Amino acid sequence: MLRAREQDPTAGDTTGGDESVRLGDIVLRNRLVTSSSLLGYGVSSSGFYGMSPVALFVPLNEFGAVTTRTLTVEPREGHFTTREDWKPRELPGLLKRYGTVLRATDGGWVNAFGWCNVGIDAYLRDYYPRTRDQRVIISLGGFSAEEFVTLVDKVNAAVPAGDIAAVELNVSCHNVNFDFSTILQDVLDEAVPRSNHPVILKLSPDYDYLRNARQAAKAGVAALTAINTVKALRLDPRTGTPFLANRYGGLSGRAIKPIGLRVVSELRESGVTLPIIATGGIRTLDDCREYFWAGADAVSLGSAVWLASYPGYALSPLRALHVRRVLKAVRRYGPHAVGSAESH
Repeated sequence: MLRAREQDPTAGDTTGGDESVRLGDIVLRNRLVTSSSLLGYGVSSSGFYGMSPVALFVPLNEFGAVTTRTLTVEPREGHFTTREDWKPRELPGLLKRYGTVLRATDGGWVNAFGWCNVGIDAYLRDYYPRTRDQRVIISLGGFSAEEFVTLVDKVNAAVPAGDIAAVELNVSCHNVNFDFSTILQDVLDEAVPRSNHPVILKLSPDYDYLRNARQAAKAGVAALTAINTVKALRLDPRTGTPFLANRYGGLSGRAIKPIGLRVVSELRESGVTLPIIATGGIRTLDDCREYFWAGADAVSLGSAVWLASYPGYALSPLRALHVRRVLKAVRRYGPHAVGSAESH
């Protein structure tokens, strides 16, 4: 077990006169980041950020980093759509589409968007230049080592070293019906050494995350994200028909917080010393504290904060005030337990 210790968030890893923190090779503005997909690409032509109107009222440039939607070599509709130019009269159709890829459940959400995204080229051309005031983690997804190599090379060519916090390799998504364990080692061997930017590996609690973390450490990965969503299913109780277009989806939100805490703790207990960015059910400062005690170095806000019921969107400004309070508190808070190598 880790021995808890009081520490200022920037003690021993300050990167300048500001409050930046360093997690190994990764430089963040502070220890609170945002999770992949929920805020789209960090900026949007539609006036919304991904699925969250709440983000309109939150200064994204004040987060430790904003993680993009997972990007692929070619644009993907997935099980949803990449379209953003929805008109008010089309809202019923849009809500119907959402109903096939996003469902509320007790204490969380089940989604099956299936990596719908504009593709890496469009992101680097149309979105990334408009988020230069943010610290960015670019999430990448593919179905082969070759695709991950292509993605890394494209980021290298468009983004100078040091201009982003990291690239995150998403090799653990349940919404694309692919067994990533078959390509993980090849991805680590071929894509990681090519990156000019620090690499984060995103772990799933449904795979052998302890083994995957050890593989990542040997391959030179800079940090881990723990955890991705948990594979889940919802059925119409009257017909037995799956609610989601993909049948299975990924469970996120408050319901998976105990699982996320367990994974982070087990990673530390197993001797993994890579920095860990924890995500899963985080909504309050106390949630962040629990993850810090478990051994996380940073924490990430996901669906527990950014998603609301459709009527609840009217309360977006109030929800945004809560997010601002959490951000301010984490920036002041000194984590009791930090999972980096020096805490061991």
